[in-house]
Amino acid sequence: MPSQPPFSLLIADELTLPREALAHLCESTGRFAVWAQAGDGEAAWKALTERPPAVALVELALPRLYALEITSRARDARLPTRIGVLTVRQDRKTSLEILRAGASGIFLKSDPAASLLDGLDRMAGGEIYISPGIDPQLLFQPDGHKNPADPIQSLSGREYQVFSLLVEGIRAKEIAARLNLSPKTVDTYRAGLMRKLDIHDVAGLVKFALQRQLTR
Repeated sequence: MPSQPPFSLLIADELTLPREALAHLCESTGRFAVWAQAGDGEAAWKALTERPPAVALVELALPRLYALEITSRARDARLPTRIGVLTVRQDRKTSLEILRAGASGIFLKSDPAASLLDGLDRMAGGEIYISPGIDPQLLFQPDGHKNPADPIQSLSGREYQVFSLLVEGIRAKEIAARLNLSPKTVDTYRAGLMRKLDIHDVAGLVKFALQRQLTR
């Protein structure tokens, strides 16, 4: 009986060494053929639309076009590619926003190689994969049971994306480009999230994110 041909794979990560290491790891199994690599979101989106692979693994904080923007565009365009998002974040809000954007998998950078490969296999087979490092009970608890005193839960999806990029030191103009928004719209989201969090400068947002382990 002939063996199954390898699944085509796109890997997108800003850093060359981790990206090439991931490509080598995946191809060494014989289960994946890396069709393309991308160092930023725009290159990843171009590769996805020109030659859609079966599976894509994209780093959350890609420059030039945010990973969740790529994922939602792919969903709206009905691309056949199943996209997994690679991140350092384990919090509920980030995980939910990844899934709401249409991703088929959440991978943690702290995962062992065996878990990553298992997750890619599961995604390629049509499953939704969530890293074992993310607590499923926390992730899928009803919204009524979440902590009502937690202000981060009050942020909309876009507000949380702007917040996530602000605390990484990304300027408003670059945030606008990554999210495909106007700078004025980014300013509106920034004002809204600061009001909801009762924090009124970027330094305060960074301190808040550090306390929540939402940034390094």
